[in-house]
Amino acid sequence: MRRLRINKSLGDAVGMTQLGIHQISVPPGNFSTEYHCHRYEEEAIYVLSGRGVATLGERKLPIGPGDFIGCPTNGVAHEKYNDGDEPLVCLLVGQRLAQDVCDYPRQGKRLYRNSGEWNLVDHTAIELVQR
Repeated sequence: MRRLRINKSLGDAVGMTQLGIHQISVPPGNFSTEYHCHRYEEEAIYVLSGRGVATLGERKLPIGPGDFIGCPTNGVAHEKYNDGDEPLVCLLVGQRLAQDVCDYPRQGKRLYRNSGEWNLVDHTAIELVQR
């Protein structure tokens, strides 16, 4: 699976620190990111041009210009794939919390982000503590 996106951080360009706002371009035959799900941050995607397929949990949905995808906290894992013959261009908006947990179900991994420190662990190494 190829993952490639050209990213332009619009929020960074104007000094925004609480929201990430990016214009991404995904070339044909590529995924935008690894299939993932945030535990604490919300994400939103608006398709500007091109065609593709959004995977939301087990559902695969065709996407094109004008489509909007909202990814609430603790929602389903998601990814976008460009199955067209031109770049899939989207506007992405997401929170920039100091802490987040992001699961990568297909890789069996979990990413912990805490104030700039990032730790990636295998799901099998996570110990659940009962209180």
